Amino acid sequence: MITEKKVPSPQIQQQLNGICLEDIGDDHLYTGLETPLRPDAFQLSDDEKKKRIAVLFEEIMNVMGLDLTDDSLKGTPKRVAKMYVDEIFSGLNPANKPKITLFDNKYQYNQMLVEKNITLYSSCEHHFVPIFGKAHVAYISSGKVIGLSKLNRIVQYYAQRPQVQERLTNQIAEELKHILGTEDVAVIIDAKHLCVSSRGIKDESSTTISSYYGGKFGTPEKIAELQNYLKD
Repeated sequence: MITEKKVPSPQIQQQLNGICLEDIGDDHLYTGLETPLRPDAFQLSDDEKKKRIAVLFEEIMNVMGLDLTDDSLKGTPKRVAKMYVDEIFSGLNPANKPKITLFDNKYQYNQMLVEKNITLYSSCEHHFVPIFGKAHVAYISSGKVIGLSKLNRIVQYYAQRPQVQERLTNQIAEELKHILGTEDVAVIIDAKHLCVSSRGIKDESSTTISSYYGGKFGTPEKIAELQNYLKD
């Protein structure tokens, strides 16, 4: 089970000492498995959060000099607030975690099951711009199986929050291990980061690949088998 906590571990905190905050985004710092949340993160209701975000985003737009009396712009603060809370950052709220039902492996299928090319949309926590690409997940049943659509929903849940790709990869893997009761889980993400392609270095062609291989997937033979399934 993934739990949220406020601060990085002492070891991570020691590594952070002396790091220039301006360098963190471009250096793609990854501070731990848990999404950094304050203990009071859910004291406000979703409606209260949307109201406050709308006010704050309106102020941002005002600072940038935008004319909020224009018909095209006047509804933007509320639209952004709704998008943040109900859509692209809805994975921050544990109440939105997908309900998972497992089934007995009655077919006695004991090979890897692979769900590939799961559409993934997330947001870079360093610049709050999109990350998008594909996730591939695989597992070997220890006696239980999960509905295929639930694999997509787990990916979506952890993607819909400010993220670092390495953390996202591990969060999905740890959740699958917990639900399925097995270490035999693999997760591969191939994604494009707009913080790289639309700003900074402005490299439009590069993508980032991250992976997790647990249990039986940690052998060269299983990795090769999985990679073969993922070929187009």
